[in-house]
Amino acid sequence: MAHYCDLAPGHPWHGPYHQEEYGFPVGDDTALFERLVLEINQAGLSWLTVLKKRDAFRRAFDRFDIDRVAAFGDTDRARLLADAGIIRNRLKIEAVIHNASVIQALREEYGSFAGWLDHHHPLPLADWVKLFRRTFRFTGPEIVGEFLMSTGYLPGAHRDDCPVHQRILACRPAWHTA
Repeated sequence: MAHYCDLAPGHPWHGPYHQEEYGFPVGDDTALFERLVLEINQAGLSWLTVLKKRDAFRRAFDRFDIDRVAAFGDTDRARLLADAGIIRNRLKIEAVIHNASVIQALREEYGSFAGWLDHHHPLPLADWVKLFRRTFRFTGPEIVGEFLMSTGYLPGAHRDDCPVHQRILACRPAWHTA
């Protein structure tokens, strides 16, 4: 089976994501929220579809401003469902808005979304999945695993012999320092 490290290099969409983002530690709440939104929207679709729609998602969800998205109302929901630039799935849109509100609450208790993740790290994937399911909407095993791997909380984003892997290790991802 081919690994992302085999498929992504040189690809116009996968290449930059593989080289500059995938697996690198993320500490900024806006970037974490964006990654969670993208992973939720990937469910049932290809990652390429999501990457191609990324700019449209940024526009549609106010550059992933957590407070603004948490305040979205019925007019925003209707706007999002009519936006052909994004994935127009009512359950996913509702999950994104709800999850923004959850992150607001996590910031109150843990200082940030990253603080909440750090507080619970390290956990095995099965425990992460249980925690995410209790906390967020639309977060099954695949979404949680990819979200945590892509943000440096779980290993496996890159093969050990991938040149990007060494760059990630130099950034001290949570999974490597635990």
